[in-house]
Amino acid sequence: QVPVLQTNNGPGLTGLMTIAAHLVRQAKKDQLLGSTAEEKAVVQQWLEYRVTRVNGGSSKEDTRIILKDLNMHLEDKVYLAGNIFTLADILMYYGLHRIMVDLTVQEKEKYLNVSRWFNHIQHYPGVRQHLSNVVFIKNRLYTNAH
Repeated sequence: QVPVLQTNNGPGLTGLMTIAAHLVRQAKKDQLLGSTAEEKAVVQQWLEYRVTRVNGGSSKEDTRIILKDLNMHLEDKVYLAGNIFTLADILMYYGLHRIMVDLTVQEKEKYLNVSRWFNHIQHYPGVRQHLSNVVFIKNRLYTNAH
């Protein structure tokens, strides 16, 4: 189902990316869409990936490919668009939450870069909202040997 936003002035807006970009502009948080032309393009790319791959992917194989792609991309980056927090991070977080909740500790360790990124985003002020906190820390066992 495609989201629709009915505004008071004019026709309604349709589609996740369109609505999200509109709300970002309304809130005067344009930096969330990227600052440079390259950042804007990268944000758009990840928003599109979110809508086409994450929303569309439902099989275990789709999920594995998505996590593998993201894990490789995040290998040397803090955020999806490099070193800046953007709308792509927020919407990807919401798209991946249901997947991350179901991962085992071993799976989370297999996709370490995604886990690091996801944990960082879920603790970003104002992002998590009503969603449950996904736990990533493994309990360490220590012996009493000195």
